[in-house]
Amino acid sequence: MGETAESRIKPQARQACYRELHRYKYQLMKPYVHDVGASGFEVDTDYLRLEEDGTLEIKSAYAWDGPSGPTRHTLNFMRGSLVHDAMYQLIRMEVVPLSYKDHADRLLQKVCREDGMSWFRAWYVYLAVRWFGHLSAKPGTQEPIEIVCAPGG
Repeated sequence: MGETAESRIKPQARQACYRELHRYKYQLMKPYVHDVGASGFEVDTDYLRLEEDGTLEIKSAYAWDGPSGPTRHTLNFMRGSLVHDAMYQLIRMEVVPLSYKDHADRLLQKVCREDGMSWFRAWYVYLAVRWFGHLSAKPGTQEPIEIVCAPGG
């Protein structure tokens, strides 16, 4: 008997492995690069790469929840929320120290202003993350990604 396409598939390729997304609303469709001004750190994960010179690459397929709190998800808020969420994730992972939280909050404000947000809205967005963002940036709270494979075994 000849070899069939089915028989050439490796056993591990017969599993559909996935992860559940609980709190994310958006997924990046192509890589995005931003100078975040956090130099001296270096990390490369599946979704984020921070280079020593402060260049942050947010890789394709990165998922984030967009602007937080009682706010509208407008175009002038999306890029800022992307960079801000990635910076908070690096703080939770303890790659970047918690002392960079205010830097990340100010970066959110700056990017939103660059994208056309009014100074007043950008100011109160900054105040909101400054006052209420501590739990979201708490070091050591980055949950590991749980991958489930079906069928199990």
